[in-house]
Amino acid sequence: MPKRLLIADDHALMLDGLTRLLSAEFTIVGTAANGRILVSEAERLHPDVVLLDIGMPELNGIEAARCISKLQPAPKIVFVTQQLDPAYVHAAFTAGAKAYVAKQSATTELVEAIHRALRDQYYVTPLVGEEAAQLAQQHPNKNPSAFFGGTLTQRQREVLQLVAEGKTTKEISSALNISPKTVEFHRNSLMDELGVRTTAELTRYAISHGIIS
Repeated sequence: MPKRLLIADDHALMLDGLTRLLSAEFTIVGTAANGRILVSEAERLHPDVVLLDIGMPELNGIEAARCISKLQPAPKIVFVTQQLDPAYVHAAFTAGAKAYVAKQSATTELVEAIHRALRDQYYVTPLVGEEAAQLAQQHPNKNPSAFFGGTLTQRQREVLQLVAEGKTTKEISSALNISPKTVEFHRNSLMDELGVRTTAELTRYAISHGIIS
């Protein structure tokens, strides 16, 4: 039986292109346009492989991968992204990725990367350079770093991304199914922990740490 893939990207053309590229060899069980929907669909569909971008609305790809890697059984996680900085590669594998493919070389690398992931092997696109690519040959570092807010709690990271995307307290409350008072509590705790005082400063932190594009 063909392996079952779930694909996420917030750009419709990219999502369609990946689906066309992979549908001849794999079964595409679903697609998602943001990280929060992706996690929900992964829990519902139990795919063999999840393909996702790093920069996605509502829940970035790193945070989504952290959630998906906790599922039982956990699908193989393959990133398809334009981000080639080694810090992103490190964050991806720390979050549970098996493969890291550049969008610009997806047509030549992606199928092989998926097959390696299914064999429980690592793959990193050569475009990130030799030093970063060596990460694929080693057991990923599980120690969280400040990049992508790894030293914050999961809920703090979720609130931070939504605040940085300009969501209101009411919208965040609805998205996370928590009370507005709880949203404000997390916002205030973020400001205290990060040493900032305004939403603009929170947004700058989120951008500089890769949480939003």
